[in-house]
Amino acid sequence: MSSSEDDLRRQVDAIWRIESARVIATMTRVVGDFSLAEDLAQDAVVDALAQWPRDGVPPNPGAWLTTVAKRKAIDRRRRLQRLDDRHAVIAHSLTEQQRLDAGDVAPPSDVDAVDDDVLRLLCTACHPVLPRESQIALTLRVVGGLTTEEIARAFMVPVATVQQRIVRAKKTISAADIPFEVPDRDEFAARLGSILHVIYLIFNEGYSATSGDTWMRTDLADEAIRLARIVAALVPQQQEPHALLALLELQASRFAARLDADGEPVMLADQDRRRWDHQQIRRGTAALARADQLGSGRGVYALQAAIAQCHAVAGSTDDTDWEQIVDLYSALGELSPSPIIEVNRAVAMSMARGPAAALVVIDALVDGGALAGHPVLPSVRGELLARLGRHDEARAEFVAAAGLTRNEQEKSMLLAKAEG
Repeated sequence: MSSSEDDLRRQVDAIWRIESARVIATMTRVVGDFSLAEDLAQDAVVDALAQWPRDGVPPNPGAWLTTVAKRKAIDRRRRLQRLDDRHAVIAHSLTEQQRLDAGDVAPPSDVDAVDDDVLRLLCTACHPVLPRESQIALTLRVVGGLTTEEIARAFMVPVATVQQRIVRAKKTISAADIPFEVPDRDEFAARLGSILHVIYLIFNEGYSATSGDTWMRTDLADEAIRLARIVAALVPQQQEPHALLALLELQASRFAARLDADGEPVMLADQDRRRWDHQQIRRGTAALARADQLGSGRGVYALQAAIAQCHAVAGSTDDTDWEQIVDLYSALGELSPSPIIEVNRAVAMSMARGPAAALVVIDALVDGGALAGHPVLPSVRGELLARLGRHDEARAEFVAAAGLTRNEQEKSMLLAKAEG
């Protein structure tokens, strides 16, 4: 494959990551079949790889892919009609009659009136007929645009396991004839926890990509925030959607400062806080206040939002209320025990009480086998050892972390620390 072909392939891959959710969502609405919609969208990508080297990348590649996919759907429909036109007419008539018999002549509530194909796709993938693991895998695949390999790395499970979950989920959706719609208010509330969780996961992948050439995927993060805003507006009296929105707004407020002029990652302590989006900080703060008004206590999203707020309002790393952050992580760990939360608590502890106290926590996690194969533990351990002056040990930890990450920018950053 030539260099120009490689470049085009990378460009098409990037476009697919950004546009795939909308293309698949639109096609699901058009053809009424989730798996078929994904196949048609993928076929359009194949056409793009064949035509764009000759004709050039179109000004609106997402619209181009959708148009080609629609044409393929029409061609497929015509072929089926030629094969068995009579049966197609009968089937359509029966479907329409069943819909009318069920009284489906108008949306059951204002929730269903939401005109957003991606939200419909998200609700379909989060249907309660699917196990939670399948909901997450399917949503990250079709809404987040992650590959099965990326999902497997994020959850530290075999690729084959993720593939099986996605295949089973698609078959279940087809067998259950799940409608492509935002469900009515009661059913939407029943799916709310799953919907919020996958929005959170999509944002996390945007905030810190598990693989690829870029440290962040702002397209994913922006889509997660957009969906969080819609959900919060649909259920304005529910605490958790506002808490999640607060978290995402506050975290995203730092995006402009997280990369330098060369596109290299910039750690929190080194960021130019003047580049933070203070309007976004105000929106996040208001959303957290709204969440606090609606609930008697803070849940998982609200506690994380409160941690993000501590960073957002501090003038510098030294001015940050690290003891409060340690307390918030402790409360978060009680609600949702996790080795990642314990790592973050240790980082805050290192700032509040010194690196030696934090190293005890990290070493306990290492000894317990937590997060084996994940770069976060050797990375944090390297930072703590460096601060303690144990530079040879720190260098070994940074090299180990670089060998575990699949993100090229993160790898370069860790190797630079090892050399420094």
